[in-house]
Order: sequence, then structure tokens, then C-alpha cells
Amino acid sequence: MLKLPPLSLYIHIPWCVQKCPYCDFNSHTLKGEIPQQEYVEHLLHDLENDAKLIGDRTIKTIFIGGGTPSLLSAESMQSLMDGVRQRVNLSPDAEVTMEANPGTVEADRFSGYQKAGINRISIGVQSFGNDKLITLGRIHGAEEAKRAAKLATQLNLRSFNLDLMHGLPSQTRDEGLSDLRQAIELAPPHLSWYQLTIEPNTQFGSRPPTLPDDDTLWDIYSEGHKLLIAAGYEQYETSAYAKPGFQCEHNLNYWRFGDYLGIGCGAHGKVSFSDGRILRTIKTKHPRGYMEGRYLQKSYDVANQERPFEYFMNRFRLLEAMPRCEFSEYTGLAESVVRSSIDEAIAKGYITETEHEWQMTEHGKLFLNSLLELFLSEE
Repeated sequence: MLKLPPLSLYIHIPWCVQKCPYCDFNSHTLKGEIPQQEYVEHLLHDLENDAKLIGDRTIKTIFIGGGTPSLLSAESMQSLMDGVRQRVNLSPDAEVTMEANPGTVEADRFSGYQKAGINRISIGVQSFGNDKLITLGRIHGAEEAKRAAKLATQLNLRSFNLDLMHGLPSQTRDEGLSDLRQAIELAPPHLSWYQLTIEPNTQFGSRPPTLPDDDTLWDIYSEGHKLLIAAGYEQYETSAYAKPGFQCEHNLNYWRFGDYLGIGCGAHGKVSFSDGRILRTIKTKHPRGYMEGRYLQKSYDVANQERPFEYFMNRFRLLEAMPRCEFSEYTGLAESVVRSSIDEAIAKGYITETEHEWQMTEHGKLFLNSLLELFLSEE
């Protein structure tokens, strides 16, 4: 028997004006106009199919990601959100987030998104250095980023997030910290601040740029962390900081091994059933195949031996203590299954244990991959 965790919905909009050289997400450069109405209809058909998996369970959060969801018109967003409400049981106080690029953030459009039910936006700033933005292939400038953040403040949304990167090509310590200071000045309730990593199958992967050395990266991170704490932000996840009460509920549900439906090109889903099954779904990646009505690329049950690693891989993204009881409730496995791995993690100083909780240590944070390897299946 499984305890059913909270349920979220992820919606993927796959198009971008241009593909960024560091991006390994499922995004496709726009050729002509987005087939907005047609794509929204396919998203809703996809959701209808998935809704059969969840019965009358309530959806607590929605995240509309991409690609660039803010390429959709306010009317298309209204149709999408109306259709979602007709097909699933959406909590009246659901957090509904949409990603947006500063270059596509316009006041009129954004009040339209708000009317459709969007109450949180995540603005992909990445840097306030125009030279860095050009290197990153971004289509906006620093002033547009600041204007978008000010607009988000004026809209009185439930919350907004700024996405910022550090460790950019040729970035100095002072440049990295200047970016962060400018972001803090805009007073977002939430800041995602993460280091650029070079991924395979990207433009940077095939032609790697020169990145800062390890000492510079550490200086940017350690000094930046101090700046954020001094400004009243709390780090609650590996790369996320928030003012008290403004954590991203959608991401919290991912990392707490919650359930989520994933609709749209390449979207992933996870659904638990009270009979003990955990189902994962992966949708067709390319818009052409998806819009021919072939939504589901693959689905599979998560085997018992894979569940400990999947659970802790998510849970250790969060810095909060984790209730020991949730391991059994959400995986259906007895704690004895991971007892030897837990004991080894404690012996190595990666985690601490009380009667009711496990807590990752500062040492564990630094050696996260080594900690997770303890829970890998040997089969």
C-alpha cells in the first residue's frame, strides 16, 4: 500500500525564438507562427487521457515550462487554463507558475495571463551583463530583464522568481557577484541561482567555452551565498533561495517525491497508486509527432529496487529534514531495505538521524553524488 502524495501538473510549451547554446531542454526554434490553438487542443486531449490515472485527486500546483511559454497569447493561455479546470480537480488556491523570457514580457499580455489564472512567474534573466547575455544566446538585454521584474512586482502576483546563472564563460568573481546584487535589488520573493554546466548535445557541449576556474567558482558561490542570506533569503534547495513563505510549491512537490502529470512535448510524469504501483510516463518529444496525436512515447512501472535511489535523489535536493516515515509511505518499502545504506551515510558524516527524521549535513551537501551512490541498486 502507498500513501498518495500531493499531485501537481506540468505543461510543456516546446518553442523558443532561438535555442540557447547551453540548453538541453526539449525546445525547438520557432519557424513561423506557433500553432497556438491547435497545440492547446492537443494538450487538453493529452490531459484527458492522463486524467483517467488520477480519478478525483486534487491538483495542488501547475508549472507551465518550456521552451518559452510566454510566446503564447493571453487568449491561448485562457483557453488552456479553462480546459484544465474542466478536466481535473484544481485546488482553488493552487500555485500556477509560468516561465517567461524578459524579451517576451509585456504589460498587457501579462495582465491577461493573470486573468487566466497565472499567479506566479519565473523570469529567465540569467545575467545582467549584456556581453554575457550575447554569449548565452539570450534575446533580451539587461534593462529588459529589470523592466520585467518591476512589472512582476506591480502586478501583485502571488510570487515571482528570477532565474540567474553564475560560472558563465570568462566571468570574474566581481561580475558574478554584481549580477547577484542587481537581482537582489529587484527584491524577487524567490531566486533560482545556479551554476552553468556544460551538457552534451548542446552547442556549448560541442564547442565548450572557457569557464572560470574552480577557485573563482567557489568564491562566487560562497560570497554570493552570504549576500543572499544577508538580504533575507533562505536556501531551501541546492540552487534555490526564497524569502520566508515563498518557496516554489511545485518544485517542493517534485523533490518530496510527490506525484505529477506531465503533458506536452517530452513532458515526464509520475503517478502513485494505492495498490503499490508507481507509474512513470514520457511524452513524445517532437511537436510534429505529438501534434499527430501520438502523445505517449513510453510508460513504465518503477521497480522496487529502483525506488530507494529515485526517492533519495529527489529528497536530497532539499536542505530540510526529511520525515523517516515518508520513505515507506511513498515508496511502499520498509526502512530496513535502506538501513545499511543509511548507516553508511551516517558513518561517513553525510547525514544525521533522529527518531523521526534524517537530515543532510554540510559535508553531505558537498559530497552529494557520493551520498546518492549509497542508494544505487546493485542489479
